[in-house]
Amino acid sequence: MWKFTPCLLMTLPRAVSIILTGSGSTRCSGRVEVYHNNSWGTVCDDGWDLNDAQVVCRQLNCGPVLEVPQSAHFGAGTGQIWLDNVTCSGNESSLTECQHSGFGSNRCEHGQDAAVICSGPFLFVYWLAGSGSSRCSGRVEIFHNNVWGTVSDNDWDLNDAQVVCRQLNCGSALQAPRSAYFGAGTGQVWLSGVSCSGNESSLTECQHSGWGNPYYYYYNIHYSDAGVICSGTYIKTSFVLTGSGSTRCSGRVEVYHSNSWGTVCDDGWDLNDAEVVCRQLNCGSALQTPRTAYFGAGTGQIWLNNVTCSRSESSLIGCQHSGFGSNTCEHGQDAAVICSDAIRLVGSGSTRCSGRVEIYYNNSWGTVCDDRWDLNDAEVVCRQINCGSALQAPPSAHFGAGTGQIWLDEVTCSGNESSLTTCVHNQFGSHNCDHREDAGVICSVHLGQHIQSGFSQNVVIRTVEEVICHPEYNSTTYNSDICLLKLSAPVYFTDYIQPICLASKNSTFHSGISSWVTGCGFDCK
Repeated sequence: MWKFTPCLLMTLPRAVSIILTGSGSTRCSGRVEVYHNNSWGTVCDDGWDLNDAQVVCRQLNCGPVLEVPQSAHFGAGTGQIWLDNVTCSGNESSLTECQHSGFGSNRCEHGQDAAVICSGPFLFVYWLAGSGSSRCSGRVEIFHNNVWGTVSDNDWDLNDAQVVCRQLNCGSALQAPRSAYFGAGTGQVWLSGVSCSGNESSLTECQHSGWGNPYYYYYNIHYSDAGVICSGTYIKTSFVLTGSGSTRCSGRVEVYHSNSWGTVCDDGWDLNDAEVVCRQLNCGSALQTPRTAYFGAGTGQIWLNNVTCSRSESSLIGCQHSGFGSNTCEHGQDAAVICSDAIRLVGSGSTRCSGRVEIYYNNSWGTVCDDRWDLNDAEVVCRQINCGSALQAPPSAHFGAGTGQIWLDEVTCSGNESSLTTCVHNQFGSHNCDHREDAGVICSVHLGQHIQSGFSQNVVIRTVEEVICHPEYNSTTYNSDICLLKLSAPVYFTDYIQPICLASKNSTFHSGISSWVTGCGFDCK
């Protein structure tokens, strides 16, 4: 007879069976479920790793393990959670031989259901990865020759994406994002010049340039990594940012509802609403809420209007709104967001525009090592967070040492990139640094006489502590285009630096009269 105690580890009885199931599962990939005491139950992902998954793959004759997705990647199960703290060496012939905490002994929820992806009987396996990815949207990665690698976006289109979506049982292809929309991968770029008709059963059946390319590998051209956004039959509502000039973390907000994409009207649209979108897409914090179709007017449905979020909602559809399709808006009112793109400045003495650089990757924040860190790199960060130009690129944990991961090292930017992660760097997490080498930035604004070739000798440089923009700020028009900058130190008026006197609430305005102002000023009182 088994004796159960809180700390006892035991082996499973031989009568246990095992299956892989869940949304998008196959015979060799899915949520792990165990049959015990006449009912099926899941396995908690506490301590779940490649060794445990290897035993499952071998037991099911599914070849080597490729991945160990956690957090209910194939959907949450129901009923019992039979196992927790499973500990295998990887050599067991059955999961029943591994140690665990006892049947039903756990404090888990089904959001922690463990899963496996085995290589199976196939030569090639696909995975959608990257920042903001889901089971049916992400950067396309292929497992070939025992190594994961990406696909170049050269000639990448909806026909190619359609093959991937169908192969992953993710419905139809909605978009075929390019330019590392879900973030840049690392290592190999396996395929380039992919050309599918859309009817192939596997991406590897499509025409392509051959496996691997030394140019891509050695020069780290991962800013061309291809992605897919599939309809994902299990998703009732999803979101994308799109439009002219959009990026993965900035663009016109579109909602997928009732089998079609539609926009959001900008009535009442503010930073609280945008914050929910940015967080839902793993894009950091909301910087701006452009209105009046800033990224171009959409087409088709306008799904949401009068959206009112408190910032704490996990999804935009959890906010108050007028109901799907209930509005009197036009597409000239399409709402948009500009997010920080999963980058932040923090640390001792930091401001919104100066601090220790941290990026969000693989569900956690981490720092950047200062090896080769310079003004070009800092310039990209300052532009990415809408903080002007780089004044300094302080090394050696100038804003204090961070904790946890150091995500980037040997960052090398030209200064023109749109995101720090698109610069050349080592693989994520690959470094020889400690947190005493955390990199920082100090962004700035230049005040004074501006001439065609640059600023004159009368220039005054100040760091920016805060940027407060008019809620209807839109760089494509002149209306409401004003921002207030909180600077690090006072600015004294000269012949080249003068105040801008803003109208008071009692001012009289005359129809047909407009004014244009360039530069930075103060509200005269």
